[in-house]
Amino acid sequence: MKTFTQTIHVDSSMTASKLGSGSLNVFATPAMVAWMENTAILSIENLEEGQTTVGIEINVKHLKASKVSEEITFTSTLIRQEKRIYEFEITAHDSKSNLIGSATHKRATVEIERFMRKLDK
Repeated sequence: MKTFTQTIHVDSSMTASKLGSGSLNVFATPAMVAWMENTAILSIENLEEGQTTVGIEINVKHLKASKVSEEITFTSTLIRQEKRIYEFEITAHDSKSNLIGSATHKRATVEIERFMRKLDK
């Protein structure tokens, strides 16, 4: 199983009040989801030229609030790959090693040009 880890620092652009998902200046769930997807994307190594992946499913739990300036570490583990579908387990921990979020996530491989052409139809 392939694992990838990255760490970010929460800034004011990632807060619930800034993203419109709430009124507090805390790490927003939509921002956490975006970083979870990004961590999964960065763990995929075997794409061919002209391919990318798109998110097709995510099941998220946001378990603990985090303040601006907190350091969050995301870890994505590829748990299954069947043909063009990748499935991941993803966790997010704060600087005190508290689990702040978890997710299962699926991504599908697509041909970029074909995918974009379909949008114009």
